[in-house]
Amino acid sequence: TRLGDGEDEKEYLILEYAENDKLYVPTDHLDRVTAFVGAQDSPPSLTRLSTAEWARVKNRVKGATREMAEELLRINAARAVAVGHEHGSDTVWQRELEDSFPFVETPDQANAIVDVKNDMETTRPMDRLICGDVGYGKTEIALRAAFKSVNDGMQVAILVPTTVLAQQHYVTFSERLSPFPVRVEVLSRFRTHKEQQEVIKGLADGSVDIVIGTHRLLQKDVKFKDLGLAVVDEEQRFGVSHKERLKQLRQQVDVLTLSATPIPRTLNMALAGIRDLSTMDSPPEARLPVKTFVSEYSEDVIKEAILREMERGGQVFYLHNRVRTIHQAAADIKKIVPQARIMVGHGQMAEHELEDVMLGFGNGDADVLVCTTIIESGLDMPNVNTLILERADRFGLAQLYQLRGRVGRSEHRAYAYLLAPRGRRITEGAEHRLQAILEASELGAGFRIAMRDLEIRGAGNILGASQSGHIQEVGLDLYTQLLNEAVRELSDGTG
Repeated sequence: TRLGDGEDEKEYLILEYAENDKLYVPTDHLDRVTAFVGAQDSPPSLTRLSTAEWARVKNRVKGATREMAEELLRINAARAVAVGHEHGSDTVWQRELEDSFPFVETPDQANAIVDVKNDMETTRPMDRLICGDVGYGKTEIALRAAFKSVNDGMQVAILVPTTVLAQQHYVTFSERLSPFPVRVEVLSRFRTHKEQQEVIKGLADGSVDIVIGTHRLLQKDVKFKDLGLAVVDEEQRFGVSHKERLKQLRQQVDVLTLSATPIPRTLNMALAGIRDLSTMDSPPEARLPVKTFVSEYSEDVIKEAILREMERGGQVFYLHNRVRTIHQAAADIKKIVPQARIMVGHGQMAEHELEDVMLGFGNGDADVLVCTTIIESGLDMPNVNTLILERADRFGLAQLYQLRGRVGRSEHRAYAYLLAPRGRRITEGAEHRLQAILEASELGAGFRIAMRDLEIRGAGNILGASQSGHIQEVGLDLYTQLLNEAVRELSDGTG
Protein backbone atom coordinates (compact mmCIF):
# COMPACT_ATOMS: atom_id res chain seq x y z
CA THR A 1 0.00 0.00 0.00
CA ARG A 2 1.10 3.62 -0.46
CA LEU A 3 0.96 6.18 2.34
CA GLY A 4 1.88 9.87 2.65
CA ASP A 5 1.37 12.60 0.10
CA GLY A 6 3.36 14.25 -2.61
CA GLU A 7 7.07 13.62 -2.35
CA ASP A 8 6.71 11.93 1.04
CA GLU A 9 4.58 9.15 -0.44
CA LYS A 10 6.11 5.77 0.31
CA GLU A 11 5.27 2.17 -0.37
CA TYR A 12 4.67 -0.11 2.62
CA LEU A 13 4.11 -3.80 3.15
CA ILE A 14 1.29 -4.49 5.61
CA LEU A 15 1.91 -7.34 8.03
CA GLU A 16 -1.18 -8.62 9.79
CA TYR A 17 -0.93 -10.02 13.32
CA ALA A 18 -3.53 -11.64 15.59
CA GLU A 19 -6.57 -9.59 16.65
CA ASN A 20 -6.22 -7.43 13.53
CA ASP A 21 -2.96 -5.78 14.68
CA LYS A 22 -1.06 -4.35 11.71
CA LEU A 23 2.56 -3.36 11.11
CA TYR A 24 3.54 -1.18 8.16
CA VAL A 25 7.02 -2.01 6.85
CA PRO A 26 8.61 0.48 4.42
CA THR A 27 9.72 -1.30 1.23
CA ASP A 28 13.34 -0.22 1.80
CA HIS A 29 13.31 -2.40 4.95
CA LEU A 30 12.01 -5.55 3.25
CA ASP A 31 15.28 -7.34 4.02
CA ARG A 32 13.99 -7.66 7.60
CA VAL A 33 11.01 -9.75 6.52
CA THR A 34 11.36 -13.44 5.71
CA ALA A 35 8.73 -15.93 4.61
CA PHE A 36 7.44 -18.52 7.06
CA VAL A 37 8.23 -22.02 5.81
CA GLY A 38 6.10 -24.62 7.58
CA ALA A 39 4.04 -27.72 6.89
CA GLN A 40 1.13 -26.89 4.66
CA ASP A 41 -1.53 -28.80 6.51
CA SER A 42 -1.25 -26.71 9.68
CA PRO A 43 -1.20 -22.89 9.33
CA PRO A 44 1.07 -20.98 11.73
CA SER A 45 -0.55 -19.45 14.82
CA LEU A 46 -0.33 -15.66 14.88
CA THR A 47 0.56 -13.59 17.94
CA ARG A 48 -0.39 -10.02 18.87
CA LEU A 49 1.98 -7.13 18.27
CA SER A 50 1.73 -5.71 21.77
CA THR A 51 2.52 -8.94 23.69
CA ALA A 52 5.76 -10.75 24.38
CA GLU A 53 4.28 -14.04 23.15
CA TRP A 54 6.48 -14.25 20.05
CA ALA A 55 9.63 -13.54 22.04
CA ARG A 56 8.66 -16.37 24.43
CA VAL A 57 8.15 -18.81 21.55
CA LYS A 58 11.45 -17.79 20.03
CA ASN A 59 13.32 -18.24 23.32
CA ARG A 60 11.77 -21.64 23.87
CA VAL A 61 12.87 -22.77 20.41
CA LYS A 62 16.29 -21.22 20.97
CA GLY A 63 16.71 -23.36 24.09
CA ALA A 64 15.64 -26.47 22.18
CA THR A 65 18.11 -25.81 19.34
CA ARG A 66 20.88 -25.35 21.88
CA GLU A 67 20.13 -28.72 23.46
CA MET A 68 20.01 -30.23 20.00
CA ALA A 69 23.36 -28.73 19.07
CA GLU A 70 24.92 -29.95 22.34
CA GLU A 71 23.69 -33.48 21.68
CA LEU A 72 24.98 -33.47 18.08
CA LEU A 73 28.35 -32.06 19.10
CA ARG A 74 28.65 -34.59 21.93
CA ILE A 75 28.09 -37.53 19.57
CA ASN A 76 30.48 -35.94 17.12
CA ALA A 77 33.19 -35.45 19.75
CA ALA A 78 32.87 -39.07 20.88
CA ARG A 79 33.30 -40.18 17.28
CA ALA A 80 36.31 -37.94 16.79
CA VAL A 81 38.23 -39.63 19.61
CA ALA A 82 36.91 -43.14 18.92
CA VAL A 83 39.17 -45.37 16.88
CA GLY A 84 37.32 -47.47 14.35
CA HIS A 85 38.53 -49.83 11.66
CA GLU A 86 40.57 -48.18 8.93
CA HIS A 87 39.62 -49.86 5.65
CA GLY A 88 42.29 -50.35 2.99
CA SER A 89 42.05 -48.91 -0.53
CA ASP A 90 40.03 -50.63 -3.28
CA THR A 91 40.97 -54.17 -4.29
CA VAL A 92 40.85 -55.75 -7.76
CA TRP A 93 37.61 -57.49 -6.75
CA GLN A 94 36.12 -54.15 -5.72
CA ARG A 95 36.81 -52.79 -9.19
CA GLU A 96 35.35 -55.92 -10.79
CA LEU A 97 32.14 -55.56 -8.78
CA GLU A 98 31.82 -51.88 -9.69
CA ASP A 99 32.40 -52.57 -13.38
CA SER A 100 29.53 -55.09 -13.29
CA PHE A 101 27.03 -52.29 -12.44
CA PRO A 102 24.61 -52.40 -15.40
CA PHE A 103 23.98 -48.63 -15.39
CA VAL A 104 26.01 -45.45 -15.66
CA GLU A 105 26.47 -43.80 -12.27
CA THR A 106 24.81 -40.41 -11.94
CA PRO A 107 27.23 -37.58 -11.00
CA ASP A 108 25.72 -37.37 -7.49
CA GLN A 109 25.98 -41.13 -7.07
CA ALA A 110 29.64 -41.10 -8.10
CA ASN A 111 30.37 -38.29 -5.60
CA ALA A 112 28.55 -40.10 -2.78
CA ILE A 113 30.54 -43.28 -3.47
CA VAL A 114 33.82 -41.31 -3.23
CA ASP A 115 32.65 -39.67 0.03
CA VAL A 116 31.76 -43.03 1.59
CA LYS A 117 35.06 -44.66 0.63
CA ASN A 118 37.05 -41.71 1.95
CA ASP A 119 35.17 -41.97 5.25
CA MET A 120 35.85 -45.70 5.47
CA GLU A 121 39.56 -45.30 4.83
CA THR A 122 40.12 -43.27 8.02
CA THR A 123 40.21 -44.51 11.63
CA ARG A 124 37.34 -42.20 12.64
CA PRO A 125 34.05 -44.14 12.53
CA MET A 126 31.92 -43.04 9.56
CA ASP A 127 28.49 -41.53 10.21
CA ARG A 128 27.20 -40.48 6.81
CA LEU A 129 23.64 -39.84 5.73
CA ILE A 130 22.75 -40.29 2.06
CA CYS A 131 19.56 -38.55 0.90
CA GLY A 132 18.12 -39.30 -2.48
CA ASP A 133 14.77 -39.96 -4.08
CA VAL A 134 13.59 -43.55 -4.30
CA GLY A 135 15.34 -45.34 -7.17
CA TYR A 136 18.22 -42.86 -7.41
CA GLY A 137 20.76 -45.56 -6.62
CA LYS A 138 21.30 -45.51 -2.85
CA THR A 139 21.29 -49.31 -2.63
CA GLU A 140 24.24 -49.50 -5.04
CA ILE A 141 26.28 -47.23 -2.76
CA ALA A 142 25.44 -49.46 0.21
CA LEU A 143 26.39 -52.54 -1.79
CA ARG A 144 29.80 -51.17 -2.73
CA ALA A 145 30.50 -50.04 0.82
CA ALA A 146 29.48 -53.47 2.15
CA PHE A 147 31.74 -55.28 -0.31
CA LYS A 148 34.64 -52.98 0.58
CA SER A 149 34.21 -53.86 4.23
CA VAL A 150 33.97 -57.60 3.54
CA ASN A 151 37.14 -57.42 1.42
CA ASP A 152 38.86 -56.07 4.51
CA GLY A 153 37.79 -59.10 6.53
CA MET A 154 34.92 -57.33 8.33
CA GLN A 155 31.21 -58.15 8.64
CA VAL A 156 28.32 -55.98 7.51
CA ALA A 157 24.80 -55.54 8.95
CA ILE A 158 22.08 -53.99 6.79
CA LEU A 159 19.09 -52.84 8.77
CA VAL A 160 15.76 -52.22 7.01
CA PRO A 161 12.29 -51.29 8.34
CA THR A 162 10.25 -54.10 6.73
CA THR A 163 10.63 -57.79 6.00
CA VAL A 164 9.64 -57.26 2.36
CA LEU A 165 12.42 -54.74 1.94
CA ALA A 166 14.87 -57.14 3.64
CA GLN A 167 13.90 -59.79 1.10
CA GLN A 168 14.32 -57.32 -1.77
CA HIS A 169 17.79 -56.25 -0.66
CA TYR A 170 18.73 -59.90 -0.08
CA VAL A 171 17.91 -60.76 -3.70
CA THR A 172 19.84 -57.72 -5.02
CA PHE A 173 22.93 -58.37 -2.89
CA SER A 174 22.95 -62.11 -3.59
CA GLU A 175 22.76 -61.56 -7.36
CA ARG A 176 25.44 -58.88 -7.54
CA LEU A 177 27.83 -60.68 -5.19
CA SER A 178 27.32 -64.20 -6.60
CA PRO A 179 30.67 -64.23 -8.52
CA PHE A 180 32.56 -63.63 -5.25
CA PRO A 181 33.11 -65.85 -2.18
CA VAL A 182 30.78 -63.78 0.02
CA ARG A 183 28.10 -65.30 2.25
CA VAL A 184 24.96 -63.13 2.31
CA GLU A 185 22.13 -64.05 4.69
CA VAL A 186 18.78 -62.59 5.67
CA LEU A 187 17.41 -62.60 9.21
CA SER A 188 13.65 -62.17 9.14
CA ARG A 189 10.32 -63.80 9.76
CA PHE A 190 10.55 -65.58 6.39
CA ARG A 191 13.21 -67.83 7.91
CA THR A 192 12.35 -70.76 10.17
CA HIS A 193 13.56 -70.67 13.77
CA LYS A 194 16.28 -73.22 12.92
CA GLU A 195 17.52 -71.17 9.95
CA GLN A 196 17.57 -68.03 12.11
CA GLN A 197 19.69 -69.79 14.71
CA GLU A 198 22.14 -70.86 12.01
CA VAL A 199 22.49 -67.28 10.76
CA ILE A 200 23.06 -66.03 14.34
CA LYS A 201 25.71 -68.70 14.85
CA GLY A 202 27.34 -67.71 11.54
CA LEU A 203 27.49 -64.08 12.64
CA ALA A 204 29.16 -65.05 15.91
CA ASP A 205 31.79 -67.31 14.31
CA GLY A 206 32.40 -64.98 11.34
CA SER A 207 31.21 -67.31 8.58
CA VAL A 208 28.39 -64.90 7.57
CA ASP A 209 29.82 -61.84 5.82
CA ILE A 210 26.71 -59.74 5.18
CA VAL A 211 23.41 -60.00 7.01
CA ILE A 212 20.26 -58.15 5.99
CA GLY A 213 17.41 -57.90 8.47
CA THR A 214 14.75 -55.92 10.28
CA HIS A 215 15.10 -54.68 13.90
CA ARG A 216 15.58 -58.37 14.73
CA LEU A 217 19.28 -57.61 14.10
CA LEU A 218 19.37 -55.26 17.09
CA GLN A 219 18.22 -57.89 19.59
CA LYS A 220 20.48 -59.07 22.38
CA ASP A 221 21.11 -62.57 21.01
CA VAL A 222 22.70 -61.24 17.79
CA LYS A 223 26.46 -60.96 18.25
CA PHE A 224 29.01 -60.26 15.54
CA LYS A 225 32.54 -61.59 15.42
CA ASP A 226 33.90 -58.46 13.71
CA LEU A 227 31.33 -55.88 12.61
CA GLY A 228 32.85 -53.23 10.34
CA LEU A 229 29.86 -51.49 8.79
CA ALA A 230 26.19 -50.97 9.60
CA VAL A 231 23.87 -49.69 6.86
CA VAL A 232 20.54 -48.27 8.09
CA ASP A 233 17.70 -47.78 5.62
CA GLU A 234 15.06 -45.12 6.54
CA GLU A 235 16.19 -44.73 10.18
CA GLN A 236 13.18 -42.55 11.09
CA ARG A 237 10.96 -45.62 10.84
CA PHE A 238 12.64 -47.40 13.75
CA GLY A 239 11.51 -47.08 17.36
CA VAL A 240 13.23 -45.11 20.10
CA SER A 241 14.96 -48.08 21.73
CA HIS A 242 16.34 -49.19 18.35
CA LYS A 243 17.67 -45.70 17.70
CA GLU A 244 19.45 -45.72 21.07
CA ARG A 245 21.14 -48.96 20.10
CA LEU A 246 22.18 -47.37 16.79
CA LYS A 247 23.59 -44.39 18.66
CA GLN A 248 25.93 -46.73 20.56
CA LEU A 249 26.93 -48.42 17.30
CA ARG A 250 27.88 -45.07 15.77
CA GLN A 251 30.78 -44.71 18.19
CA GLN A 252 32.19 -48.12 17.35
CA VAL A 253 31.68 -48.96 13.68
CA ASP A 254 31.16 -47.20 10.35
CA VAL A 255 27.47 -46.30 9.92
CA LEU A 256 25.85 -45.41 6.61
CA THR A 257 22.24 -44.18 6.75
CA LEU A 258 20.03 -44.03 3.67
CA SER A 259 16.95 -41.82 3.43
CA ALA A 260 14.46 -41.03 0.68
CA THR A 261 13.12 -38.04 2.59
CA PRO A 262 15.11 -35.02 1.47
CA ILE A 263 16.83 -32.74 3.93
CA PRO A 264 16.57 -28.95 3.51
CA ARG A 265 19.72 -27.42 2.04
CA THR A 266 19.85 -24.82 4.80
CA LEU A 267 19.78 -27.50 7.46
CA ASN A 268 22.46 -29.33 5.54
CA MET A 269 24.67 -26.26 5.93
CA ALA A 270 23.89 -25.92 9.64
CA LEU A 271 24.94 -29.50 10.23
CA ALA A 272 28.01 -29.37 8.00
CA GLY A 273 30.92 -30.93 9.84
CA ILE A 274 28.69 -32.47 12.52
CA ARG A 275 26.75 -34.95 10.45
CA ASP A 276 28.23 -35.87 7.08
CA LEU A 277 25.61 -35.62 4.36
CA SER A 278 25.60 -36.59 0.68
CA THR A 279 22.57 -35.58 -1.35
CA MET A 280 21.55 -37.19 -4.62
CA ASP A 281 19.34 -34.99 -6.78
CA SER A 282 20.18 -36.28 -10.26
CA PRO A 283 17.81 -38.93 -11.66
CA PRO A 284 19.17 -42.01 -13.49
CA GLU A 285 19.60 -41.47 -17.25
CA ALA A 286 16.73 -43.51 -18.68
CA ARG A 287 14.15 -42.09 -16.27
CA LEU A 288 11.08 -40.42 -17.74
CA PRO A 289 8.93 -38.07 -15.66
CA VAL A 290 5.63 -39.60 -14.47
CA LYS A 291 2.74 -38.38 -16.62
CA THR A 292 0.16 -37.07 -14.15
CA PHE A 293 -3.57 -36.56 -14.64
CA VAL A 294 -6.08 -35.03 -12.23
CA SER A 295 -9.75 -35.82 -12.85
CA GLU A 296 -13.07 -36.59 -11.19
CA TYR A 297 -13.66 -40.22 -10.24
CA SER A 298 -14.63 -42.05 -13.44
CA GLU A 299 -14.98 -45.76 -14.19
CA ASP A 300 -13.96 -45.10 -17.79
CA VAL A 301 -10.68 -43.51 -16.72
CA ILE A 302 -9.98 -46.41 -14.33
CA LYS A 303 -10.80 -49.03 -16.96
CA GLU A 304 -8.65 -47.39 -19.63
CA ALA A 305 -5.70 -46.93 -17.24
CA ILE A 306 -5.73 -50.55 -16.04
CA LEU A 307 -6.18 -52.05 -19.51
CA ARG A 308 -3.43 -49.90 -21.01
CA GLU A 309 -1.01 -51.07 -18.30
CA MET A 310 -2.04 -54.74 -18.66
CA GLU A 311 -1.56 -54.60 -22.44
CA ARG A 312 2.10 -53.76 -22.00
CA GLY A 313 2.56 -56.45 -19.36
CA GLY A 314 2.78 -54.03 -16.45
CA GLN A 315 1.03 -53.77 -13.07
CA VAL A 316 -1.10 -51.18 -11.28
CA PHE A 317 -1.25 -49.75 -7.76
CA TYR A 318 -4.84 -48.75 -6.95
CA LEU A 319 -4.80 -46.72 -3.79
CA HIS A 320 -7.95 -46.75 -1.68
CA ASN A 321 -7.01 -45.44 1.77
CA ARG A 322 -9.88 -46.83 3.89
CA VAL A 323 -9.45 -50.32 5.27
CA ARG A 324 -13.14 -50.68 6.04
CA THR A 325 -14.22 -50.39 2.41
CA ILE A 326 -11.10 -51.68 0.65
CA HIS A 327 -12.58 -55.07 -0.29
CA GLN A 328 -15.63 -53.31 -1.73
CA ALA A 329 -13.28 -51.13 -3.81
CA ALA A 330 -11.52 -54.27 -5.07
CA ALA A 331 -14.88 -55.82 -6.00
CA ASP A 332 -15.83 -52.62 -7.90
CA ILE A 333 -12.62 -52.80 -9.93
CA LYS A 334 -13.27 -56.46 -10.69
CA LYS A 335 -16.62 -55.36 -12.14
CA ILE A 336 -15.02 -52.61 -14.23
CA VAL A 337 -12.13 -54.80 -15.48
CA PRO A 338 -13.25 -58.45 -15.12
CA GLN A 339 -10.08 -59.85 -16.70
CA ALA A 340 -7.75 -58.22 -14.14
CA ARG A 341 -6.21 -60.34 -11.38
CA ILE A 342 -6.58 -58.40 -8.14
CA MET A 343 -4.88 -58.55 -4.74
CA VAL A 344 -5.60 -56.49 -1.62
CA GLY A 345 -2.99 -55.23 0.85
CA HIS A 346 -3.30 -52.93 3.88
CA GLY A 347 -1.56 -52.17 7.15
CA GLN A 348 -4.14 -53.87 9.40
CA MET A 349 -3.52 -57.31 7.92
CA ALA A 350 -1.38 -59.70 9.95
CA GLU A 351 2.24 -58.84 9.14
CA HIS A 352 3.02 -62.17 7.49
CA GLU A 353 -0.16 -62.00 5.42
CA LEU A 354 0.70 -58.54 4.10
CA GLU A 355 4.23 -59.60 3.28
CA ASP A 356 3.02 -62.63 1.38
CA VAL A 357 0.73 -60.34 -0.65
CA MET A 358 3.55 -57.90 -1.40
CA LEU A 359 5.93 -60.68 -2.39
CA GLY A 360 3.28 -62.33 -4.55
CA PHE A 361 2.51 -59.04 -6.27
CA GLY A 362 6.22 -58.40 -6.75
CA ASN A 363 6.47 -61.81 -8.43
CA GLY A 364 3.67 -60.90 -10.83
CA ASP A 365 0.84 -62.98 -9.32
CA ALA A 366 -1.68 -60.15 -9.92
CA ASP A 367 -2.23 -57.18 -12.24
CA VAL A 368 -3.72 -54.75 -9.71
CA LEU A 369 -2.86 -54.26 -6.05
CA VAL A 370 -5.67 -52.46 -4.22
CA CYS A 371 -3.90 -51.00 -1.23
CA THR A 372 -3.59 -48.26 1.38
CA THR A 373 -0.55 -45.99 1.76
CA ILE A 374 1.61 -48.94 2.86
CA ILE A 375 3.27 -48.68 -0.55
CA GLU A 376 4.91 -45.44 0.65
CA SER A 377 7.95 -47.26 2.04
CA GLY A 378 10.83 -47.85 -0.34
CA LEU A 379 9.58 -50.92 -2.20
CA ASP A 380 11.18 -51.36 -5.57
CA MET A 381 8.69 -52.73 -8.09
CA PRO A 382 9.89 -51.60 -11.52
CA ASN A 383 7.02 -53.44 -13.24
CA VAL A 384 4.37 -51.24 -11.57
CA ASN A 385 4.00 -48.21 -13.82
CA THR A 386 0.47 -46.97 -13.22
CA LEU A 387 -0.84 -45.45 -10.00
CA ILE A 388 -4.54 -44.69 -9.51
CA LEU A 389 -5.21 -42.64 -6.40
CA GLU A 390 -8.75 -42.35 -5.06
CA ARG A 391 -9.69 -39.25 -3.05
CA ALA A 392 -6.45 -37.54 -3.99
CA ASP A 393 -7.85 -34.39 -2.37
CA ARG A 394 -7.28 -35.92 1.07
CA PHE A 395 -3.53 -36.30 0.77
CA GLY A 396 -0.81 -33.82 1.71
CA LEU A 397 1.59 -32.66 -0.97
CA ALA A 398 4.53 -34.58 0.44
CA GLN A 399 2.50 -37.76 0.49
CA LEU A 400 1.23 -37.24 -3.06
CA TYR A 401 4.80 -36.74 -4.22
CA GLN A 402 6.10 -39.81 -2.42
CA LEU A 403 3.24 -42.01 -3.59
CA ARG A 404 3.77 -40.92 -7.16
CA GLY A 405 7.44 -41.83 -6.77
CA ARG A 406 6.33 -45.47 -6.41
CA VAL A 407 5.86 -45.72 -10.18
CA GLY A 408 8.23 -44.85 -13.00
CA ARG A 409 11.11 -46.81 -11.51
CA SER A 410 12.22 -48.22 -14.89
CA GLU A 411 12.65 -46.87 -18.42
CA HIS A 412 8.92 -47.25 -19.22
CA ARG A 413 6.67 -44.21 -19.22
CA ALA A 414 4.63 -44.23 -15.99
CA TYR A 415 1.19 -42.75 -15.36
CA ALA A 416 -0.44 -41.37 -12.22
CA TYR A 417 -4.18 -40.70 -12.07
CA LEU A 418 -5.24 -38.53 -9.15
CA LEU A 419 -9.00 -38.82 -8.70
CA ALA A 420 -11.15 -36.34 -6.80
CA PRO A 421 -14.74 -37.18 -5.76
CA ARG A 422 -17.35 -36.77 -8.45
CA GLY A 423 -19.73 -33.80 -8.35
CA ARG A 424 -18.39 -32.51 -5.01
CA ARG A 425 -16.41 -29.36 -4.39
CA ILE A 426 -12.98 -29.94 -2.94
CA THR A 427 -11.31 -27.51 -0.55
CA GLU A 428 -9.16 -24.70 -1.85
CA GLY A 429 -6.10 -26.21 -0.16
CA ALA A 430 -6.68 -29.54 -1.90
CA GLU A 431 -7.01 -27.72 -5.22
CA HIS A 432 -3.66 -25.99 -4.68
CA ARG A 433 -1.99 -29.28 -3.77
CA LEU A 434 -3.28 -31.07 -6.86
CA GLN A 435 -2.25 -28.11 -9.01
CA ALA A 436 1.23 -28.16 -7.44
CA ILE A 437 1.72 -31.87 -8.05
CA LEU A 438 0.64 -31.41 -11.69
CA GLU A 439 3.22 -28.69 -12.14
CA ALA A 440 5.85 -30.80 -10.41
CA SER A 441 5.93 -33.40 -13.15
CA GLU A 442 9.50 -32.73 -14.20
CA LEU A 443 11.99 -35.09 -12.62
CA GLY A 444 13.49 -33.47 -9.60
CA ALA A 445 11.25 -30.41 -10.22
CA GLY A 446 8.66 -31.75 -7.83
CA PHE A 447 11.48 -31.22 -5.53
CA ARG A 448 10.97 -27.46 -5.37
CA ILE A 449 7.35 -27.65 -4.34
CA ALA A 450 6.71 -30.90 -2.59
CA MET A 451 10.01 -30.29 -0.92
CA ARG A 452 8.57 -27.70 1.36
CA ASP A 453 6.46 -30.26 3.13
CA LEU A 454 8.94 -33.03 2.74
CA GLU A 455 11.85 -30.98 3.95
CA ILE A 456 10.05 -30.12 7.13
CA ARG A 457 9.36 -33.80 7.60
CA GLY A 458 12.98 -34.55 6.70
CA ALA A 459 14.26 -31.96 9.15
CA GLY A 460 12.08 -33.56 11.82
CA ASN A 461 13.44 -37.00 10.92
CA ILE A 462 17.08 -36.04 11.15
CA LEU A 463 16.64 -33.99 14.34
CA GLY A 464 14.01 -36.13 16.07
CA ALA A 465 10.27 -35.82 16.48
CA SER A 466 10.35 -33.25 19.27
CA GLN A 467 12.10 -30.76 16.99
CA SER A 468 9.35 -30.97 14.34
CA GLY A 469 7.03 -29.04 16.65
CA HIS A 470 9.63 -26.33 17.15
CA ILE A 471 10.18 -26.03 13.41
CA GLN A 472 6.44 -25.59 12.96
CA GLU A 473 6.31 -22.87 15.64
CA VAL A 474 8.87 -20.50 14.13
CA GLY A 475 9.23 -21.75 10.55
CA LEU A 476 12.14 -23.61 9.01
CA ASP A 477 14.26 -20.56 8.14
CA LEU A 478 14.31 -19.06 11.62
CA TYR A 479 14.75 -22.50 13.20
CA THR A 480 17.79 -23.17 11.01
CA GLN A 481 19.21 -19.74 11.83
CA LEU A 482 18.86 -20.45 15.58
CA LEU A 483 20.42 -23.90 15.21
CA ASN A 484 23.29 -22.36 13.25
CA GLU A 485 23.93 -19.83 16.00
CA ALA A 486 23.81 -22.51 18.71
CA VAL A 487 26.28 -24.71 16.83
CA ARG A 488 28.59 -21.78 16.23
CA GLU A 489 28.52 -20.62 19.86
CA LEU A 490 29.14 -24.09 21.23
CA SER A 491 31.90 -24.85 18.69
CA ASP A 492 33.70 -21.63 19.46
CA GLY A 493 33.36 -22.35 23.15
CA THR A 494 31.47 -19.12 23.81
CA GLY A 495 28.36 -20.98 25.00
